[in-house]
Amino acid sequence: MKKWFVYILECSDGTLYTGITNDMEKRFDAHNAGKGAKYTRGRTPVELIFFTIRENRSEAAKFEYEIKSWSKAKKLKYIFNR
Repeated sequence: MKKWFVYILECSDGTLYTGITNDMEKRFDAHNAGKGAKYTRGRTPVELIFFTIRENRSEAAKFEYEIKSWSKAKKLKYIFNR
């Protein structure tokens, strides 16, 4: 069974991007090659600052949705104060 990753990238302009994928390495490389999400295309290079694994796409999408509702401060607190 495939694992799904929920991840947060820090873009070159200091903003954060949250996404999901089932192939973290391929998706990270796509972001840095300018072929990832439209949001990250002009903000490369990006740095992976957080990821977690979920058992299925549904769980990953729900957690991604939750994270996207958080402020930047809450995201950083969650990542670095765990």
